[in-house]
Amino acid sequence: MFTSLMRAYLTRSFQPFIFTDHYDEYLNYEDTQQLGLYVHIPFCRTLCSFCPYCKQKYDSNLAKQYVDALLTEIKLVGSMQIGKKKVTSLYFGGGTPALLLHDLGRIINTLQHYYEIDGGIGVELHPNDINPFVLSILKSFGVSMISIGIQSFQSEHLHTIGRIPFDYAYIFQTIRAACFDVIDVDLIFAIPGQTHETLIKDIETAFSLGATQISTYPFIDFTFAHNTYKPLPEKQKKKMLSAIADYCEQTGRERTSVWTFAETNTQKYSSVTRDNFLGFGVSATTLLKEQFKINTFSIPAYIERIQANQLPTALTTRFTLRQRAVYYLFWRAYSTEINPAEFETFFAIKLEDLYGLELLIAKLLGLIKVQNNCYILTNKGAYYYHLIEQAYTTAYIDKMWNISRKTPFPKKIILK
Repeated sequence: MFTSLMRAYLTRSFQPFIFTDHYDEYLNYEDTQQLGLYVHIPFCRTLCSFCPYCKQKYDSNLAKQYVDALLTEIKLVGSMQIGKKKVTSLYFGGGTPALLLHDLGRIINTLQHYYEIDGGIGVELHPNDINPFVLSILKSFGVSMISIGIQSFQSEHLHTIGRIPFDYAYIFQTIRAACFDVIDVDLIFAIPGQTHETLIKDIETAFSLGATQISTYPFIDFTFAHNTYKPLPEKQKKKMLSAIADYCEQTGRERTSVWTFAETNTQKYSSVTRDNFLGFGVSATTLLKEQFKINTFSIPAYIERIQANQLPTALTTRFTLRQRAVYYLFWRAYSTEINPAEFETFFAIKLEDLYGLELLIAKLLGLIKVQNNCYILTNKGAYYYHLIEQAYTTAYIDKMWNISRKTPFPKKIILK
């Protein structure tokens, strides 16, 4: 109900977000500015119940077919524009991308045939992946940013979410020696049994071992997950998020998003806060000025579509102006800063003309402040964003991913 009312108010329409199986075989992105790239590698050694992302246990034969299809998808989309397109960044997510270590080089080379990657190349890593050989190969491919799915340094919390402890001293010694520009550490908060003390200890440990950034995510129990334990209550989540923000502020770290904190003057690792992006692989999404599309979650269906020389699009929605503005502002708010000048450049309309009253109310409530001609989320505003994001995850993402996991090409999904 909350997300429905908020969507209706902000879009000034009772029209929900409607995703259908009607899609374009041609993507018009040649004139798109600030375009990022994302590649999804769905294979894992074992499947963690807490992880909601599209994944499957590694099979070498299926993985080979998948890579062949992925390279073809890149060629299909890449050939839709003339010459090389300049892009801001490239991120590999999963799954466990390093399971296809040598294939990553082929994928990057194919992308670089069509795109000039202006920023860094980032790869998500499982602690099992980290050794001098793997890291040296990644560096040779041009990877400059890595994100490590640690989740917690405490063995009891890892046990709760079905993970095992690792030799973290060795892992981070190896990472530091490889000299990546960005070292992101993923941590989960609100794990059952977790306390403020153990959470702050995790953050201290991550930074002391050499992390340039930590990404803290609330433990969310998706309806299609098989978690033995349930997340801590919202009241405790609020205290934990406040504790993280307070600790990082006191120790001189910067809040770079609602859930992310970094050492000062360092690059960010963020695969989601892009104005536009092209997604490749199963479950990958593509966001352009007027549309948002999602690839099928089924690996066999993905391969079959690509072999037919067709895009593997499962669902697409066409934005109204206000729907696109709300989506844009949602992710800009996640990064804690909304730049009105950039908004006007993107939409050819002033931000205040669309949402002047809402911005005024947010300032009066202490949710945002104005700094350097930008709207900045306060810690209070960041907490309320955290609540909205969790409601959005439950009402929208959980529903869409649950259906997509079961049906390779749904006819329609309506998000109210």
